[in-house]
Amino acid sequence: MRVVLGVSGGIAAYKAVSLLRRFTETGHDVTVVPTDAALRFVGAPTWAALSGKPVTSQVWDDVERVAHVRIGQQAELVVVAPATADLIAKAAGGQADDLLTATLLTARCPVVYAPAMHTEMWLHPATQANVALLRSRGAVVLDPAAGRLTGADSGPGRLPEPEALYAACLAAVAAREGSTGAGDLAGLRVLITAGGTREALDPVRFLGNRSSGKQGYALAEVARDRGAQVSLVSANVTLPDPAGVVVIRVESALDVQQAVASRVTDHDIVVMCAAVADFRPKAYAPTKIKKTHDPTGGPGGADESAPVIELVRNPDILRGLVEARGAATRPIIVGFAAETGDAGGTVLELARAKLARKGCDVLVANEVGRHLTFGQDANTVHLLFADGSPERTIGPATKVKIAEAVWDGIQALGHRSTDSNPID
Repeated sequence: MRVVLGVSGGIAAYKAVSLLRRFTETGHDVTVVPTDAALRFVGAPTWAALSGKPVTSQVWDDVERVAHVRIGQQAELVVVAPATADLIAKAAGGQADDLLTATLLTARCPVVYAPAMHTEMWLHPATQANVALLRSRGAVVLDPAAGRLTGADSGPGRLPEPEALYAACLAAVAAREGSTGAGDLAGLRVLITAGGTREALDPVRFLGNRSSGKQGYALAEVARDRGAQVSLVSANVTLPDPAGVVVIRVESALDVQQAVASRVTDHDIVVMCAAVADFRPKAYAPTKIKKTHDPTGGPGGADESAPVIELVRNPDILRGLVEARGAATRPIIVGFAAETGDAGGTVLELARAKLARKGCDVLVANEVGRHLTFGQDANTVHLLFADGSPERTIGPATKVKIAEAVWDGIQALGHRSTDSNPID
């Protein structure tokens, strides 16, 4: 694939070097088009050595071949990483005062912008208006990641990691080409929860679980790649933010409930993949709970008693979503059941009972344990449907493959629900 890597003048230009390597090492033909400002961060010799091509920011170079037109015309993908607020403004306004902006005007292939700037710049109404305008014209403008920025600042505005950018670029090309599965969620707004909640005991301790968030993140990335607008409620996950996905960070079950409740009416599909605690401590200790030391008690004169932690039930978020939806058919609600199996039944038997009890449209059941599912890259799940459709078993397979199968199942559910109004 003929790729144009545009680089504008931000400190995150150093990450674009790794993105260039990712493209070239997988066999793509890459032309790097930096701005003058970008070359102050990473010099032309670096780009030329890694791309194997001459590098310039000037429309006056290679004029005999009309490079300012030819590069964009021949490209099969243009990605701008980082895309500064200035570059985004120029692109939205149709300016063409250097080789990169001229290339953007002549490109008729998928164009991906990866913004990177300080939080205030990203959130400024002018930048948001420019982003909305580019998106309305068919460009893919990724949402920046949140994290450490230049200096001591932190917040949304960080360039996503190269691997995430590379995946988003391939997804943009696949969606344009109409590859199998690509684009079938286009226009849909999807809300996904991922990770595991933490219920605070005191300032340093919490009740938690082993969920890594990998399955929820895979669901988000696959939905994004298939064209959906994705919001991800992330509970205590250390994975990098997926490019092009809005990430909402939470900690406790009540945080998840609030984050989902405030957004559910704006979404077409809600996937409750997070491992949400069933219980939380009744009382939170504002200071660290300490051991007691009674010189008259226990072996060696130490009191070996432990505090008794009283628990209360957390709200049933999944059931609450179903009840709030009532007789409506949207949003489609998907639950996850992490089961170990017990004397009361197998994983599948317990999942069937949970599907009936919760009332969601789809239930994804999997067997979990210390060395099963949590933190692993592969899994086996069972899909159960409220409309009585046959159950499906997927796996052992990677969590990405499972995510693809889950979305296939949701798509099939949407088509079954009404022939006149499928979800796509």
